[in-house]
Amino acid sequence: MDNTLLEKPWDTLESLVSAEDCGQIVDFLDQLSPSETARAISRLDPDQQVQLFGLLAPDAAAEVIEDISEEQAADLIEELPPENAAAILEELDSDHVVDLLGEMPDGSATAIIERMKPEDAEEARQFLEYPAETAGGVMVSEVLSFSASMTIREVLDDLQRNRETYADYHVQYLYVVDQRQRLCGVLRMHDLLFPEHQLRLAEVMLKNPHHVLVTAGLEELADFFADFDLFGAPVVDAEGRLLGVVLPEAVEDARRKRSVKNYLGLSGIIGGEEFRSMPLLLRSGRRLSWLSLNIVLNIIAASVIAIYQDTLAAAITLAVFLPMVSDMSGCSGNQAVAVSMRELSLGLVRPQELLRVLGKEASLGAINGIVLGGLLGGVALLWKGNPYLGLVVGGALAANTLVAVSLGGLLPLLLKRLKMDPALVSSPLLTTVTDMCGFFFVLSFASQVLPKLG
Repeated sequence: MDNTLLEKPWDTLESLVSAEDCGQIVDFLDQLSPSETARAISRLDPDQQVQLFGLLAPDAAAEVIEDISEEQAADLIEELPPENAAAILEELDSDHVVDLLGEMPDGSATAIIERMKPEDAEEARQFLEYPAETAGGVMVSEVLSFSASMTIREVLDDLQRNRETYADYHVQYLYVVDQRQRLCGVLRMHDLLFPEHQLRLAEVMLKNPHHVLVTAGLEELADFFADFDLFGAPVVDAEGRLLGVVLPEAVEDARRKRSVKNYLGLSGIIGGEEFRSMPLLLRSGRRLSWLSLNIVLNIIAASVIAIYQDTLAAAITLAVFLPMVSDMSGCSGNQAVAVSMRELSLGLVRPQELLRVLGKEASLGAINGIVLGGLLGGVALLWKGNPYLGLVVGGALAANTLVAVSLGGLLPLLLKRLKMDPALVSSPLLTTVTDMCGFFFVLSFASQVLPKLG
């Protein structure tokens, strides 16, 4: 392809869409990398994007969908007529379908599901009930399972008869189930190809295979694949029925998405990933949702300084130590947040165990607060030669560290109980509270010994 066409692929794509040349569109997109495809589509205006997917056949549109991010794909599919969107989703793997539907408002997702084939619609509804960061949320249902009573010849005949359908499956193992669809064994390709064809699967299968529960979280899944070097893990419900299979790359992808979501949340972008191709007002609203709250919290923190402005004016040296007390306490508090988040993800602590966490963190906060307060107080004493200044800033840091560590340990649990995402809210809230408390402790302590700080 002419390199000049790839410098601005969206110009070429726009021309092809305007000409409604479906064949040329498919050929052109086939020559682009996934990142170039995503970039080219993002530069089209919304009407052209809808027109593009209206021109493509469902299978071709599905291939394009696989090349772009789920958020971008979900926005595009949501704009299509529900029947067109349903036809495209039916060409995708079950896990991808659920991920896309999960990115849409409930009304849009429901309208699309209602136009899918009955069996596909039922599967989509079932998958949407599983939390996104569990085995049920990342598994695929396209799995080969056969009854333990079947013979090897019957399985081989089935594989040959349905080879076109099975070609799209992530087949590494064949699973063996009983009459109630409970997982009872796994069959390797070696076990299928070489034994006598009249043998039944129950005679050649590997019994009691490793598996994961549908409720297993991402960390548990990651640990599973670290312990067992498998191409996939069968997923079962509480009664042992086979539901699907989880692939290790799907687990890593889900963990990456969670990290991106947490990073965006901590950066003040609420509501998911943001792209500059999104509508301007939507992007503005997502950013302002946090900035508006943040300005209120900062006004509250600043009001503490306003209350003690006379104290600050009389002992201006305190201004040097205010940010130090707040920042050092904030660091200590964020350590506690990280530990609580980790224990919550591993199931080592429950949101109801507030008193236990408070006791553990308060003890640690008291020790660290005394040590850090002593160090900062010593610096103040050596700098100004005033023991009262050292006591004020050292005592304030000790007290604020105790508050920050205790609150940092509790916030993720409290937010979890309120069904809010602790990863997105804990650190911003903690930062504002430690600022406010740090200012309060320094200035209120100083006001008690103000004549001796001069």
